[in-house]
Order: sequence, then structure tokens, then C-alpha cells
Amino acid sequence: MKFSARIAAPAAALVLAGLTATACAPQTSDTGAKGDEKTGTLRVWLFQEVGNKPKEKVVDTAVAAFRKAHEGAKVEIEYIPVETRAQRVKAAFNDPKSAPDLIEYGNTDTAGYVKDGGLADITSEFGAWADAKDTDPAAKQSVTVGGKVYGAPLFVGVRALYYRTDVFADLGIEPPKSQAELISTAKKIHRKKPDLYGLAVGGAYTYGAMPFIWANGGELADQDGSSYTSAINSAKARKGIEAYTSLFGATNCPPAKCAAMGGNATVTAFASGKAAMAIGGDFSHAAVEAGSVKGKYAVVPLPGVAEGSIAPAFAGGNNIGVLKSSGHRTLAVELMKELTGKASQARMFDAMGFLPTYSDVRAAAAKREPFVEPFVKTLGAGAKFVPASPAWGQIDSSLILPTMFQEIVSGRKDVAKAADDAAKKMDAAFADAG
Repeated sequence: MKFSARIAAPAAALVLAGLTATACAPQTSDTGAKGDEKTGTLRVWLFQEVGNKPKEKVVDTAVAAFRKAHEGAKVEIEYIPVETRAQRVKAAFNDPKSAPDLIEYGNTDTAGYVKDGGLADITSEFGAWADAKDTDPAAKQSVTVGGKVYGAPLFVGVRALYYRTDVFADLGIEPPKSQAELISTAKKIHRKKPDLYGLAVGGAYTYGAMPFIWANGGELADQDGSSYTSAINSAKARKGIEAYTSLFGATNCPPAKCAAMGGNATVTAFASGKAAMAIGGDFSHAAVEAGSVKGKYAVVPLPGVAEGSIAPAFAGGNNIGVLKSSGHRTLAVELMKELTGKASQARMFDAMGFLPTYSDVRAAAAKREPFVEPFVKTLGAGAKFVPASPAWGQIDSSLILPTMFQEIVSGRKDVAKAADDAAKKMDAAFADAG
């Protein structure tokens, strides 16, 4: 499952928005709740941040408001390490008696957790919740499986184009306004300044490559009811793959150095002054600010194919869900609302920099912090999500797409062959997921 990187984290501790869990719980025989107590103690598992104190203060405020409204209810918050979340969640799904009532989870995990029978269907409560009406469509999609809602979005993360203002001024060039211009600008910069990558790209940077595929009209998969089939080898997807992989080579980012890079490495290259451009998230801001390019960069939306358009970005982020095994369903849903509501998300942005999932709250945040504006524009242009299938965890953790990119940039396979092979592997994963 992929969790968005925390803005407070330094470059070395960055985590890509969207971490796919490699271990999911098997379906348990009995995860149903026994009753719906209106008093007692609710247990909540949230993720431990690099700098957790600001998050704790926001959570404590939400819990205090919840307890004031629900006399007799108590709340125990446990902050669990991200590194051990898969094992903890698996154990919770298999032993409902020891499971918490609510959990924070990465948004690419929703479908897998639903298949495992761990999350409660809260469609009716979500639909009647006033705050939810302003939820960003991509964020809502991240809690939706088969038309039903299994949680509430907590924050969202998207990527845009970071560029060196000093380099652009020195060369007398403007930020690119189309995908073709992005590619030509990257190569021009590297030609003029061979010590710089024009645009830092990575063969293992799946979420940086996706906008190229989507901007060219391609999709990761096609959906038929609850079933998916890979679309990564369609003509439009191949065009996007060709555009992205054209940025690898002696004219921009040599495969020997760039083929193995992931998103963290590309952002680090930019922050350390080794690249003139990079595709980074709102969550990359602090790491870049801590680098040698501080005061010498700006951010614009990643351009799409048509001049002036914005390429669709992956909508990463985290959600909070109620476990199906909770014996306090009504209270758990109310606490979920308190933790993920507009007031809490506004406070969480101020405390941690997490981008709100509500359009109005996000707009207000952009006014307070100007660096957010290009990311808000990107979301407004239409962000996209991965297939809502439990297979995505297997696809992501088995590195099917990074392998495809690396095969192409290394010259081992052409685009058509690499895409066909990736599609076969994806289809096998979709079939296994049912």
C-alpha cells in the first residue's frame, strides 16, 4: 500500500505517495461485529510520522471534541510504525477480538482490505455526511470498491513539476507548456549544461511515469464490472510509455544512473542541485527546501500533451476506515468523521502539510501557503487512481511496471514487447485476485 510522504520528513526519509502492502490478510471466517455498544473504549491505530508531535496535537483535539459529544465513550490512540503495518493489520483481520475499531491505511490498500473482509461498508453514513459532499472525486474513489464506501479520505498527495528558476533564467527559457516541450526542454538543458539532468527521471518511478501514460489517453487497466484487464499495452498507453522512456539516455538522464532511480532519488537529485527539473509531490516541498536549491526553484503543474493542459496525476494519500469487527460501529463512524472532517484536515495541513481532500478546505490552504497552488491546480484538472482491485498490491510489489520501464531503457526489449509482457503479468495478477 502506498502512503504519501510526510512534508515534515527530510529527503532521506521520504516515502512515495502510494506504498503498496506486500502482505494482506487472508479472508477470515468471522469478522462480523457482535453488537453496537454506545459506550466503552474505542481503539484506533494511526501511522507514526517522522515528526509525530504535531499530528498528535491535531488528533487529540479531534478526540476531545468526540468525547464531549459522546459521554461515556473513551478513545485509545496507538501510533504504529509504517514498516510493520502489514503484519499488524493482518493479525487484526485474523483476530477480531484484539483488533482496533479504526485504522489509518494507504489508499491503494482499500480493495485488498475489502476483499479480506476487514473494512466495514459505511456507504449510507458517508452519503449522509455533510462534509463528504465536498470530497475530491479522486479521494472518494480511493475509499470506494464496487460502488460502496469503506472509509473516509484523510489526506491526498499529488505530483507536479519542480524546476530551477536560476537555470531557466540563465538559458532564457520558460517552463514547458506541453509534454513535447517538456522533453525538448530537458534535452536542451542537458546539452547546454551537461553536468545537470535536464529532467530527473527514474526507471523505478512508477508514479512519475503514470502521468505520461494518462496524458496520452492510455490507462493502466480496463474495468468490466468488478473485473480488470491490463491496458498497459494499448496503443495510447504505449505512446505514453515511449514519451517517458525517451527521457532516458545520453541526451538527458543516462540509464546507467537513472534506470534504477525511484521517486525519492529523483527528488533528491533535484534538491541537491544535480537536476534542472524533477517530478515531485506536495510532500516533497520540505525536502527540496532543505536542499541546495532553496530559493532557486518554482513549481508548475506537469504539462499534458496539448499546450496549456495539465497531465493527470496519481492521487496518493491515506484513509481512515472502521473495521467490520468493531463492536462500536456507530461510535467508530462518528470518530472517523471527527478525525477526517474539514476542521481536522485544516488543522492537519497547518500542522503537517498534509493536503486536504475537501476542495474548499484545500482552496483555503492554498491561500495561506502559496506553494500548494500548483498541486491544487493539478487536482482540479483531474487526478487519477490505480485500479480498485486487490491485485494492485501484487502488481506494485512485484515491480511489474518498473521492470517494463527498465527493460525498455536498457535496450533489452522494445516498447511493444515490454508492454505486452507487463500486460500478461498484470492479467495474471487480476485473475488471481478474482
